[in-house]
Order: sequence, then structure tokens, then C-alpha cells
Amino acid sequence: MSESGYADAAIPHPQSPLLTALLRDVSRSFYLTLRVLPIAVRPQIGLAYLLARATDTIADTELVPLAERLQALQTLRERIAGTRLMPVNFGTLAERQSVPGERMLLERVEEALGVFNRFTYSDQQRIREVLHTITSGQELDLTRFHGASEKSIAALRTEAELDDYTYRVAGCVGEYWTRVCRAHLFPGTPMDEAKLLHDGVRFGKGLQLVNILRDLPRDLRQGRCYLPEERLLAVGLRPADLLDPVNEPEFRALYHAYLDMAEAHLAAGWEYTNALPRRFLRVRLACAWPVLIGAKTIEKLRVVNALDPRLTIKASRGEVRAIILRTLLRYPWSDYWRRLFPASSGRNSS
Repeated sequence: MSESGYADAAIPHPQSPLLTALLRDVSRSFYLTLRVLPIAVRPQIGLAYLLARATDTIADTELVPLAERLQALQTLRERIAGTRLMPVNFGTLAERQSVPGERMLLERVEEALGVFNRFTYSDQQRIREVLHTITSGQELDLTRFHGASEKSIAALRTEAELDDYTYRVAGCVGEYWTRVCRAHLFPGTPMDEAKLLHDGVRFGKGLQLVNILRDLPRDLRQGRCYLPEERLLAVGLRPADLLDPVNEPEFRALYHAYLDMAEAHLAAGWEYTNALPRRFLRVRLACAWPVLIGAKTIEKLRVVNALDPRLTIKASRGEVRAIILRTLLRYPWSDYWRRLFPASSGRNSS
């Protein structure tokens, strides 16, 4: 069988409305990555993303009591695992959504599960495993921050808790992505699979850590501090102190240490991208864009007051277009392409 063919056959038709219009409505920037993926893996990755977005939407519906959200997550997890045969109905949760795409997603969960059932058993198992890990992180998040507010901030306690959280909600996606691409695109290519999986996990962790560092002021005002309390106390700060931008000078060194960690994870993601077979341009581009956009975001975060809630830091549309253009223009020259990721001294964290 050709390495560019299907190792696991029986994929749904790519023009399914779930995997096109609805994905576009709920996937935000990730839709850019999904569009460029080869057709052999786009449905599996797209559907896993849709189901993860459904669980995330359930978890974030704050108008619904915690117990009901946890029960809804458990019900959907059982439905995905195949241990629950009765169809789910999230109509009440759907009515509470202000974003039309998210409302539609909850209304069409059973349709998504119908697409899921058309995959091979191997693909179903891979989706079940990654969704189980993601929902466990969402459930932990819900219980950890239940009752938290701007006046009563709850924080992760240790570095290990932060590492565990970034793995559950994003690092596991790197594993899933790797296994899907390996099965469908290059099953026979000799590779260091252990390193590929390791770097895939770090890739996901890096993207999530960038989100945490970018969203810090907003999360704090919702009572959530994802930076470990033990690290803050070590520099003489409490989570509540981060609400005041005037404390940024005392916080700066620690914040930049986390920027260095995020950049080191993304550097591993860049190594991951370059370890993929070169002939799979689409997969490499789908990996390169979030890595390089994440690096651009880190660059911007290094020169602002990270505690200022008035700032919205992200790569502009023009910067994203420039990144896409550079990746396409440089691809024919391997060394030139590799230098797309910015050199930095903050890459040794593991």
C-alpha cells in the first residue's frame, strides 16, 4: 500500500456539513490548520476537535449548575466510549449558548456520533482515548475552580499540576495527532516514534501554555490562576497580587521564565514538524503554522505588561498571512525553512 494512501480505510465523506460549515463556525483559528490537512486524516482530526469543542462548551456553560455540567460531561464520555446506548439530548444546555455555532454543535452531538461510528475501530479507539483524557482535564478544572471569583482566586498549587493540566487538555492532542498521521499517512516510514510522540506532547503543551500566559489577566478576573502558587510565593507574590498591573516588575522574571518554557516546548514542536516525512507538505504546514503563530505571540508578550487587562495580545491577520507565505516560499530549501523558527536562549526546558 502506498504511504500516501489509507492505512485505515472507511472515512466519512469530507463534505459532510459537520466537517465543513460547523467546524468553521466553532473552530476559530484551528480551522486554518484543518483546511490544509490531507483528506486521509482531516475527518478524524476534525471530528475529534468537534467532540472536544462540545465537551468544552458544556464545561464552560456557567449558567448551568456544576453538578449538571459534570453529569453532562460524563454522559457524553460514556456515549463516546460506547458504554451508553441511549442518545444524548443537550437541548437545555444548547439554549444557554450565546454563540450560534456552539448552540448548533450541542444540538447536533448525536449527528457527530453518527459520523464517529463510520470510522474504523482503530480510529474510534484513538478518538475515545484522547477525548477521555481531555474530558478528565475539563472535569478537574471545573471542580478545582468551583466557587472561585475575582475576590477569591483559586490557583494551581505546583509545577506538576500545571504540567498535568497542559498535558490533559493539549499535550494528549499531540499524541493523538501523531498516531492518526502515522496510521493513515506514513505507516511504513522508519522513524524514532518515541521521540516523535514526546515532541508531539510538548508541542501541545507549548500551545496551551501560550494560551495561559496570554489569557492571564482575563482568567484572574474569573478567579482562575493557572500559574502555580508555589512559584508565585517564591517571588513574594500571591495570586491576587496579579490583579494589579503595578506588580508586573516583581512578576516579570517569573513570567518570562514561563515564556521561555513555552518557547522551548514550541521548539520541540518545530523539531516534530521537521521530523515528519518531507513529502507530506500539508501535514508539515498544518504543524508549522500554529508553532510559528505561537512564537510570534510569545514575542509580543515579552514586551508588554502581562498583567494589564486592557491588552489583547495575538498575531494580527497580516502577521498570520506573512507566516503562511513564508512557509510556502521557503519550503523548497530545507535549511532556509528550518530557520523560520526564531533562535532563542530559552529552549532548554523540558
